[in-house]
Amino acid sequence: MDKTELTLEVGQSDTLTATVVPENAEDKTVTFTSGNDKVATVTPKQGKVTAVAKGATEIEGVTANGIVVKLPVTVTEPAGG
Repeated sequence: MDKTELTLEVGQSDTLTATVVPENAEDKTVTFTSGNDKVATVTPKQGKVTAVAKGATEIEGVTANGIVVKLPVTVTEPAGG
């Protein structure tokens, strides 16, 4: 993934980019899941992470051939809120 960790405020979102190697891999599909949808959600194919509530979770990316990458996500309260 293009990040090693992610911190967002409630209501913010960011999109993850996964790079599958080798470049000529037959299937470059990556499926994203959230360890806790109550803290942060993620779209399975696009990798758009949305902060839902204060807390911590992991976003997991799994390639078509079973390689798993985990990204720690921290969600904070909005600044000044």
